[in-house]
Formats: sequence, structure tokens, C-alpha cells
Amino acid sequence: MSEAILGGIKVVELATFIAGPATSVILADFGADVIKIEPPLRPDPFRGVHTRGSDSPKSEYPYGYIVDNRNKKGIALDIKTSEGREAFERLIDQADVFVTNMPIPTRGRLDIGYEQIRALNPRIVYASITAYGETGPEADRPGFDTTALWARTGLMDLVKPSPDSPPARSLPGMGDHPTAMSLYAAVMTGLFRRERTGEGCHVSTSLMANGVWWNGVLTQAMLCGGQVTCRPPREAAGNPVHNLYKTRDGRWIHIVFNTNLHRWPELAALLGRPEIGDDPRFDSQEARIANSHSLIPILESAFAERDYDEWVRLLEENRFIFGDVRKVDQIRTDRQMIEGRALRPIDDLAAGAEYVVDSPIWVEGATKAEPTMPPELGEHTEEVLRNIGYDDAALSKMRDAGAIP
Repeated sequence: MSEAILGGIKVVELATFIAGPATSVILADFGADVIKIEPPLRPDPFRGVHTRGSDSPKSEYPYGYIVDNRNKKGIALDIKTSEGREAFERLIDQADVFVTNMPIPTRGRLDIGYEQIRALNPRIVYASITAYGETGPEADRPGFDTTALWARTGLMDLVKPSPDSPPARSLPGMGDHPTAMSLYAAVMTGLFRRERTGEGCHVSTSLMANGVWWNGVLTQAMLCGGQVTCRPPREAAGNPVHNLYKTRDGRWIHIVFNTNLHRWPELAALLGRPEIGDDPRFDSQEARIANSHSLIPILESAFAERDYDEWVRLLEENRFIFGDVRKVDQIRTDRQMIEGRALRPIDDLAAGAEYVVDSPIWVEGATKAEPTMPPELGEHTEEVLRNIGYDDAALSKMRDAGAIP
């Protein structure tokens, strides 16, 4: 029988932008009851990204907020007031998980550090994300994925197209969602530990650590004494059969020929260059790499003779591994994206879309919550507070104190 794995798990979120809220979204997808707290006068700034432009597309629909805050209840609560603090502590007392990505100094000012939260609820799993780590000389330093995950870890320098290129800028939130996956895994590990010990714990991750983990192979190579350098430009790639080539209509194919190497004559014939299939300069992977400067121009001319769609069909039919470099606009009509469950339908006109980006975890036999729109600021304030014992008089008192709108 299908079930919501995290049904009955209560999560309190005090987090902004992407990495922290995205962690809670995955918990909500699997049935957790997530309550997002926002200050009434200073809500999550991510609410308005879709209208601000800059590097983000403008839209009338809050696309980023839909991805990272769907399926939650939202309350507007000023925890710096005594009345708001009391309500916050009641919520913490009943919670299983607390998620925050507030900087460590902010946690101190708000009295929401691990020790303060643990004193309220020893069984709680306290989950936190920092830019640079919970300890060390820069633990208090604020940052975003572009600074702590990309710039600090070498990724920004190594991903650029050639040694002479400027560092490669990351896309908005590109490192936040994978970091959220790390914290989600930490939360589930913490809950599993609680099942065994009866005690809560502090689980955490950082943007910087995730960047190092992403680039774990080359980072470990450096730690083991290897000399890591930026890749040469495509035209001078060290491996000509692990490289990008432009098609006749200006699109790109990334060929990756590193398995089933005995099929080189087949690939050569498919490319319309059968003579290179038994050319001694190219008859082994080592030879192809050694003679990369000679092979790249041959492959460039071959790929330039057909259009992108034809190359995709031929390479698929003949079971060669390749990347058809697509535009983001193509995702909406990509059958595999839908049937492979990267996208989920959302039945709400307010979303402005037929599908939403799904969290990339599935458990067979378990139900994921149907996507619903993220809460408006304070949408569930009264409902949530009544559920923890507030009546009309108490709510009125909180409004008078400015603790709730």
C-alpha cells in the first residue's frame, strides 16, 4: 500500500533563498508537515526574484519560489517579540526537525543556535547550512553558492572553456539545490540516529564542502600530489573523442567514446571517415590521444557535414554515447524529462506552468505529495497558531504586539 514516508514528521523552517528551503521541500514531498516562518516585515527575499530581472528571467509567476517552497504552510511571525518568541518555542517543542541557513551570528542574535533549540526540544534534529562551515576562522562569513561553492573551491576557475578565459560564472542557485540534497540526507541520517538513540542531534553541511565534493576527483588528485590545470580549449582537447563538435546547423554534439573501444572502426564509418578506422595514428585510445591535434580537425569536418537532429538519430540508433547539447527551452517538450520523472504535473493555474521541477529522489511504493503552490506571506498563520493552542484572544494580543500581521 502506498504511504507518505514522512507523514507525521513536523518541520519548522527559518530559512531564506534556496538551499535551506529546498531541503524542506524534499521533506514536504515525502509527506512531512513543513511550517515556513517569515518575519512579517522582512519576508524571504526569494519571493520577488521573478520580478527583479538581473540574471534571473522576469515572469509574472514566482517560479523560484514554486520550486523551493511548494507544499509548505507559511506563517508570518516576528520571533524578536516576546509573544512571537513564545509561539516559536511552542512550534519547536512539537517539531521533529528545524531547518535554517541563517548565518551563525544571526542565529546568535535570534537565539536559534543549536544549544538554544536543543534546550527546548532534546529530540529535535537541528539542520543547518553555512557558506564555509560551522567551525574555523571563516565560520561566520556569509556567502552564496557562487562565492562559497564555485569561486572558493576551484570550480569557477577549472570549468572555464580555456586557460585564457575568464572564470566561468555559475547559473542562479546552481549549487544550492545539490547542497540541499546533502542537508536532506543529513536530516534523514539524524532522524535514523534518533530512532536508535532517542536523542536529537545537530546535522549540517556547507556550500564550500559541497563544492569540494563536486570536484572530489581533481581535488583528491591535487592532495595526492597531482598537478591540476585548466583544460585546454576545445580545439586543443587532450582527448579528441571526449570533446564537443559543431554540427552543420550550428548546434553541438559532445561525443564520449571511452568504452567499447573495439567499436572505433564502426564510429569512424558512421562519421563518414572509414579510412581513420584502421589508421595507425588512431587505432587505439592512446594513439588517438597522442595524435589529438590531427584527429580533431577530421572530426570537426565530419560533424559539420550533417545537421544536429540527424547526428542525434544516427548516434542513438548505433548506441554510441554522446551528449546532445540542448537548450533549456527544449525541456518542456522532452518526453524523457516527463516520463523519467524529472518534471511533475501541477494542477494549479497560479503556477503558470503545466509542470514543476521535481526533487530527484523516488522511493517505489511510497507516495510523494502532489505539488501545491507555495504559501503567500503569512497564509497559514492563524491556522498554525490555533493548532498549537492559540485562541481568538491570544491571537488578538499577538497582533497588538506586532508579533503577527
